[in-house]
Amino acid sequence: MSGSRGKQYPAELRERAVRLVGESRPEHATEWEAMRSVATKLGVGSTETVRTWVRRAEVEAGTREPVTVTESAEVRKLRTENRELRRANDILKVGRGFLRGRARPATAALVQFITAHPDRVTVDGLRWGVEPIRAVLASQGIPIAASTYYAARAAARVGPMSAALREAELIDHIRRVHAAHFGVYGARKVWLSLNREGVPVARCTVERLMGQLGLVGALRGKVKRTTIAGPAADRPGDLVRRRFDPAAPNRLWVADFTYVSAWSGWVYVAFVIDAYSRRILGWRCSTAMTTPLVLDAVEQAIWTRAQAGVSDLAGLVHHSDRGSQYGALAMTDRLLSAGIDPSVGATGSSYDNALAETINGLYKTELIKRRGPWKTLEQVEIATLEWVDWFNHRRLNSYCDDMPPAELEATYYRHHQTRPPAEVSTV
Repeated sequence: MSGSRGKQYPAELRERAVRLVGESRPEHATEWEAMRSVATKLGVGSTETVRTWVRRAEVEAGTREPVTVTESAEVRKLRTENRELRRANDILKVGRGFLRGRARPATAALVQFITAHPDRVTVDGLRWGVEPIRAVLASQGIPIAASTYYAARAAARVGPMSAALREAELIDHIRRVHAAHFGVYGARKVWLSLNREGVPVARCTVERLMGQLGLVGALRGKVKRTTIAGPAADRPGDLVRRRFDPAAPNRLWVADFTYVSAWSGWVYVAFVIDAYSRRILGWRCSTAMTTPLVLDAVEQAIWTRAQAGVSDLAGLVHHSDRGSQYGALAMTDRLLSAGIDPSVGATGSSYDNALAETINGLYKTELIKRRGPWKTLEQVEIATLEWVDWFNHRRLNSYCDDMPPAELEATYYRHHQTRPPAEVSTV
């Protein structure tokens, strides 16, 4: 594995980042927050890079002068952002004692930490405060609800936590976890998530409380087929033969695309998945069911691995169904130029590409059917960006021993010598 980082961002990725910033801007308090969200979810190195792309696109479109008075306001926003980052770093330094561990600290330890430091100030005089501390803890994967914190403080003054207070705390946790995971988790995964966070609770308790709250998981439905077979003479052989359990990352990628019904017409969404971890490495939305749709998803998958230091893809197999988009000459040439061996299902059965079909089914069940109706391509694209980021980095996957796909890959590299030098968000 090469240790060099891919420095050149694909043109399509830059254009997509600019478009997503504009489309998601109403959902964020500031444009900078929209840029930061898109940069994180697309795996771009820094928010400033995305800002540069947006400003350049605005100048080229004639909607912004090269230098305007609004830049001073942008600088002020950046300074405020830097102050918040300094406060967050200060909190992380003081809390590194229990933030270092993998398991979630006990709620009592979190309450004690917050209570001991709200009046602490940074070197530039910025007060910590209860809410900023909670925000930093949440960014490290150990959130604590405000109601839980204040209830625990009150309980500490009057004695041990009562059963009613404990149940109220669990209800807050269950609602938070269920909402944080697109509302698709059933009792089992909510129970697993709470225990991973260090909130000890029995599965039967979670089942009972979710029943009281009316919270349920997502259920899958039937799937419509989109495969249009290409000419048999031009089709590569089946190198997989329904074996979707490689021993390491970057041995087998599977690809497929699905459809979304929107008011503006059909939207097609293509995915490229690493079979080892079930991680989505590349994706693309389009209104046309053509080769560029699936080729762009492959380009992003190649770029994603390059960002993590993986430039040698020799021996990797890219497997798809018999759709004409995957059999196109442009697709085959691109795979071969990257050192990737193309593979196509032999019989045309859905079982020949069952893993990709499974990911498509999860996407439709957990996002498309629950959040519709969909109006435009842009709305589907923004929602897919959020879902892929969640799927890769936070969604518990039973195939991955109830870990998120990115965490499974990190665990693999920790136990092997050839480890990429960096981890990025992949969407």
